Amino acid sequence: MEESGNKRIAKNAAILYVRMLVMMFISFFTARVILNALGVDDYGIYNVVGGLVSMFSVLSGSLSSATSRFLTFGLGKGDLNNLKKIFSTTINIHIILAIIVVLIIESVGVWFLNHRMTIPTDRMYAANWVLQCSVIVFATGLLSVPYNAAIIAHEKMSAFAYMTIFDVTSKLLIAFGVYYYHGDKLILLSVLFVCQCIINRTVYWLYCKRKFTECSYSFGWDKQMSRSIFSFASWNFIGSTADLMKDQGVNIVINIFTGPVVNAARGIAMQINSAVNQFTNNFMVAIKPQITKCYAVGELQRMQNLIFQGTRLSFFLFMLISIPLFLEIEKVLYLWLGQVPKHTVLFARLILILSLSEILSNALVTAQLATGNIKKYQLTVGGILLLNLPFSYLLLKIGIFPESTIIVAIILSQLCLLMRLCFLRSSIKLSIRLFLRKVYLNVLVTSIIAIVPPSICFFLMSDSTLRFFIVCISSIITSSFSIYYLGCNSEERALLKVYYFKFKNKYFN
Repeated sequence: MEESGNKRIAKNAAILYVRMLVMMFISFFTARVILNALGVDDYGIYNVVGGLVSMFSVLSGSLSSATSRFLTFGLGKGDLNNLKKIFSTTINIHIILAIIVVLIIESVGVWFLNHRMTIPTDRMYAANWVLQCSVIVFATGLLSVPYNAAIIAHEKMSAFAYMTIFDVTSKLLIAFGVYYYHGDKLILLSVLFVCQCIINRTVYWLYCKRKFTECSYSFGWDKQMSRSIFSFASWNFIGSTADLMKDQGVNIVINIFTGPVVNAARGIAMQINSAVNQFTNNFMVAIKPQITKCYAVGELQRMQNLIFQGTRLSFFLFMLISIPLFLEIEKVLYLWLGQVPKHTVLFARLILILSLSEILSNALVTAQLATGNIKKYQLTVGGILLLNLPFSYLLLKIGIFPESTIIVAIILSQLCLLMRLCFLRSSIKLSIRLFLRKVYLNVLVTSIIAIVPPSICFFLMSDSTLRFFIVCISSIITSSFSIYYLGCNSEERALLKVYYFKFKNKYFN
């Protein structure tokens, strides 16, 4: 089982990386087109108003985790009847929540936008269009959560890759349409994104209905199953809320104190980080079902090995890209956008550091959710993460620079890492000592050694295209050597050699 599971992880990861490369290129280009089409102010409005609606993604986030966990656990057990119950129950739950969220946004959300947010008066009409369109996009996305979860649980990453590539490609076409439009571009962008979302979700629905037996909805209400899913989702809701407050909650606070220009800077930085994070996310999407299935069948030792290996490898994948990007972010932003809003450079650098910090917890979160015992875990970790919002508010209130909000998030993420390790020591007997030695110290030493040579080049050379290429090349070389000789163990180095010679024999002999 372990060998076949590892092969499946490798295959799915490879498929997702092809998807990632295409998505990264298209997403970066799309963002540039949209920024140039809308301008800095409208771009900031789109991000902060859309963020107001996405705050309710806390519901879809908590339910998505619950749905994925129960479906993946059911697949591990091989119980088809139970899978059908899980799927139909989650559909019912998502329909109810979609109605509730729409009602809340149409009342409280509309009032907050028009009376509390910092939006130029002449753009308030367009901002309300953005809000209404965002509501439709959100509700449509909420109803598609069980179908997305089914694809991930079945590890059908090729289908997932094709559909997400279609998603970003259609957004690029929309961006060009908006760019050449002579009316209100912000309103048009919002309306077209609604159309794109409906088409995308319809494709997901048709695929799942044809491929997966359990994805056949039957009307009814299973009280016991609903209670189990609601119990899991309700406690997971705390963690999802905390994550949301750290991102969109802080984004709204920044808007209140600084205005949409800083929101635009933070939005651009977050988009860069999101694109780079695909390196990590793709690997974790491939490995998460295996972690859950290991717990379902009682293979705790393999589960721990997957946690250690998945954490290190995902960190290294992100590090390969983030080091040259961190050093030369100003040049990258200029080449990418042409016009770079104030605060963007520092936001981008700090957010990259935050991502590296959070990567260390990704596999740990999956493992804890797999156990189903999340009440105390979410109360503790979620409570710590919720501190992001009040601390950020206080810093901005006393006049500290807006980038300080990311520093707060970095400190709290490290505290959360420690708490997650403590909980997993209790639930699956995970060794904290081994994690610190095999993962934490391993990636820390590897990353420090990897960043020193390109940093020397960066500080000794003047700003130029030559420095940009030297920093990038030296980063890749030193990162590769430090990962291979320090980050990887002997088994992983042997495996890399096998893949290298297979690649060499296939394409160069």
